[in-house]
Amino acid sequence: MKLDDAATRLEALGNPTRLRIYRTLVRAGEEGMAVGKLQERLDVAASTLSHHLKTLIGVGLVSQTREGTTLICHTNYPMMRSLIRYMLEECCVEGSCAPGGLAKLIEAA
Repeated sequence: MKLDDAATRLEALGNPTRLRIYRTLVRAGEEGMAVGKLQERLDVAASTLSHHLKTLIGVGLVSQTREGTTLICHTNYPMMRSLIRYMLEECCVEGSCAPGGLAKLIEAA
C-alpha cells in the first residue's frame, strides 16, 4: 500500500461517525448489514449515513450490494488487513521490540 492511499483511508476513519459505522460493519461480519439496520443501530439520519458511507466506499473500506430492494454494506476485509499490515510493517525497524515484537502486537490487536 502506498503512503497516500493509507493516509486517505486513515483520514476517512478519523471522523467519529465514520469510525462508528466502520466498526459496526466490521462486527457484522462477511454478511454485512442492511443500510436500514445500520441506520437504526447507530441512530443517525439517513442523509448523514449516506454521506459517510459514500466516503468509506470511495476509499475502498466498504462496498455495497443490492439484494432486491435492500442495500447491504460490507467491510472490505482484504483492504482492512492491508491497511493494518501497512501500519505494522515498520514496527521496530529502527529499534528493538519486546520479546515476540510484531507477533505480540498482532495477537493483541
